[in-house]
Amino acid sequence: MSDLTVKQIRSAIGSKPKHRGTLRALGLGRIGKTNTLPDRPEIRGMIHKVAHLIDVEES
Repeated sequence: MSDLTVKQIRSAIGSKPKHRGTLRALGLGRIGKTNTLPDRPEIRGMIHKVAHLIDVEES
């Protein structure tokens, strides 16, 4: 199973509260922070929800 590396590239200020919660669930919270997560459907769904705030790389 592959992993996904997510990096926050935009601020969550002004975003909807659900989007901020999704970022927190992904292990992000500030610009430039990265986290490695397993490639699972529920993670992909969260990534899709906040795609405008993050950058994703498959590893």
